[in-house]
Amino acid sequence: MTAPRPSLAYAWYTVGVLMLAFLLSYVDRSIMSLLVDPIRRDLALSDTQISLLHGFAFAVFYAAFGLPLGRLADRTHRVRLIVAGVTLWSLFTAACGLARNFWQLFVTRMGVGVGEAALNPSAYSIITDSFPRHLLARALSTYVMGTYMGFGLAFIMGGMVVRLVEAMPTLVLPLLGEVYTWQLAFFYAGLPGLFVAAMIFLTLREPARRGRVRDTPSAAAAPAVPLREVVAFIGQNRRTLICHLGGFSLIGILVNGLVLWTPSFFHRTYGWEVADAGVAYGTILLLAGPMGIFAGGALSDWLDRKGPAGGSFLTAAVCVGCAIGPAIASPLVDNPGLAMSLIAVLVFFTSAPWGVAVSAIQQITPNEMRGQVSAIYLFVVNFIGIGFGPTVVALITDQVYGDDAALRYALSWVGGSAALAAMVLLLSGLGAFRASARRAEAWVLPATEGNSPG
Repeated sequence: MTAPRPSLAYAWYTVGVLMLAFLLSYVDRSIMSLLVDPIRRDLALSDTQISLLHGFAFAVFYAAFGLPLGRLADRTHRVRLIVAGVTLWSLFTAACGLARNFWQLFVTRMGVGVGEAALNPSAYSIITDSFPRHLLARALSTYVMGTYMGFGLAFIMGGMVVRLVEAMPTLVLPLLGEVYTWQLAFFYAGLPGLFVAAMIFLTLREPARRGRVRDTPSAAAAPAVPLREVVAFIGQNRRTLICHLGGFSLIGILVNGLVLWTPSFFHRTYGWEVADAGVAYGTILLLAGPMGIFAGGALSDWLDRKGPAGGSFLTAAVCVGCAIGPAIASPLVDNPGLAMSLIAVLVFFTSAPWGVAVSAIQQITPNEMRGQVSAIYLFVVNFIGIGFGPTVVALITDQVYGDDAALRYALSWVGGSAALAAMVLLLSGLGAFRASARRAEAWVLPATEGNSPG
């Protein structure tokens, strides 16, 4: 017999603690955005090399390790898995401050990606097992707000840290020698994660797993679904997943290109100090991002109540369509205040799809493989979005224009094209998603209950 759900108060506490970890993960992965110029100067790097450090080094290992860690999340103690991940990425973030060249920084950024890969598949699964279905979209959207709260705090606190360390004299430490001021910023960003890991370990309980074809008495362990059944599920729902993963990957290209290069864009185009641009941009992310995610979740729920399943796809398509104009125009205007205003609109409409992206995956996926399918979603979206978003912008700036000041044109081209293509893909997948949602309601594990319905 399945254990009772935790109380709603404790379930929301769980969301809050997991959101804190998620928020911190974005602080740690994003802090480099404010350190572009000093890292370029001290390590003699190009825009393209910086984009590889920020995006590709992190994304490849974040994405690759997400797949086996997602399978572990379907079988093992999810809270302990998260504690290990938070500890690992925090130590590697601090270790970025020890790097002396491109490859050392590349390796430590890889370590940050490996640690962060442990969080989301387990967190999605824990939240799904802690809430009744009618509150699930709201709970997952609240958790996903950690994305933009983390981005915002990374820029606001990062800007303050950058000002602080820039005012400090260069330090000479035992064994380490001379330490650049930007290296101190990584130390400050990484160490708080150890306290969050301790909080998770001491206060979160592993919830019972629910909605399985074959329930298990243990909340921590469960029999694995054969990999062939996961492959069969993916094949049966391939059109839905192609449109979902493709659409959200394109939104990821837009968002991640904007996140890395916005402070540098304001510095190069309008002469702002990077720290000032970071604080202004961070404030927008902190306010407009959660508002967009909340609005997207509310619109999706309303659409699903009014008609057939598919509110998540339609919401994402409409919102990213509204982002096309601001994505093209915001880097091109001559007034920095107007540029920031357009970026605020852009952040609102590009944040709205992310909460419904997660709930869409949960709606079409049986409990037995949620962690694995969530890991595939994270693999594809983050590999493409984080891995290529910053780098495509940098390559256009370096190779097409050959001028640092042309960053604004690269941002406009990439943002506008990605938003338009994402809207088209998501709209084309609406019918397939509705068919996948109907199949999910009738799904059974073939090895246990007979043949899966077609």
